[in-house]
Amino acid sequence: MQLDQPLSEKEFDELDSFLLSERSPEDAMTMDMLHGYLTAIAIGPETIMPAEWLKRVWGQEDTDIPQFKHAKEEERILNLIMRFMNEVLVTFEVAPKEFEPLFVEHEHLGQTLIDAEAWCWGFWEGMELRPGSWDAIWESELKDLMQPIYLLGADEIDEAELPLVEDPVKAHKLALELEANLPAIHKFWVPRRKAAVSTVKRDEPKVGRNDDCPCGSGKKYKKCCGADE
Repeated sequence: MQLDQPLSEKEFDELDSFLLSERSPEDAMTMDMLHGYLTAIAIGPETIMPAEWLKRVWGQEDTDIPQFKHAKEEERILNLIMRFMNEVLVTFEVAPKEFEPLFVEHEHLGQTLIDAEAWCWGFWEGMELRPGSWDAIWESELKDLMQPIYLLGADEIDEAELPLVEDPVKAHKLALELEANLPAIHKFWVPRRKAAVSTVKRDEPKVGRNDDCPCGSGKKYKKCCGADE
């Protein structure tokens, strides 16, 4: 399956089941948390490569490793995660205003409300991959757009702010605000986004100081072109 293909409902359930299974580490992300995590990585200030962010999907520790039955299953699950990520990336690239966070619904006093807490936890985890890089938006005139993510996703908030998230109706309103704010947060970072750091590969082997100088003089490199070094 190509990586640009969105997950089918069956594939979504397959990934969901694996993340919740006993073969995933205890601290592995749930689907809603994973979606928030991938969203932060997709729209944030720096490009982060999968080799780095995939580890956090399974937990905070290096020992948090899923127990795949075989290499084919590992390839399958990682493929589903990457396609899940690509859905987020493509939506923000093509139609950011149509992006829908994967929030959980629950019943409260006869009302169907949204619970965005796990999604925001995941988003906060994504921010923690590059915490200092997010300062620009917190220090800008758009800082209020980040408030719902902070209230619902931060490890600690001020005691005076707790009533804003402990009341299910108020938490529901924060989730709606967050969804409305995401396109603007994405737009803020588009012109500021930094590319991933790449390693420069030498086309030719490094010349040792005691090797013959490659210029053809017949002298040692250290006494010829390498003397200035």
